Amino acid sequence: MPPAVLLALTAGPALAIGVTLWVVNDMVPACTLSESQRLTSPDEQFDLVTFSRDCGDTPANIQAALVPKGEDVPYDAASFVSVAAAADLEPAWTENGAIEINLPEDADIFRRDETVAGIAVTYR
Repeated sequence: MPPAVLLALTAGPALAIGVTLWVVNDMVPACTLSESQRLTSPDEQFDLVTFSRDCGDTPANIQAALVPKGEDVPYDAASFVSVAAAADLEPAWTENGAIEINLPEDADIFRRDETVAGIAVTYR
């Protein structure tokens, strides 16, 4: 097989796949996380992080997640509390290693887990 034909048979599909991935990537909104607060647990194993997630037309929100100490919050982080408001959750670790979170009274609450990673969560 001539090299020009071999090149056309391999470059053509590769180009088509690349263009398809580029177009699909443009269709999916990119989300950004804005970290608000970070508090290290008393045993220094986790960081309690509050953040907001913006995916384009996302309404104001505040969320909280646990991540290993010092690590960045992943863009697809699973939060244990999610509130439709731009508010301060006033997160805190208790002396016994539990978590306390303030929830705004007038906001829609999307998620409110009672435990995360085996740690009790109290809402005020």
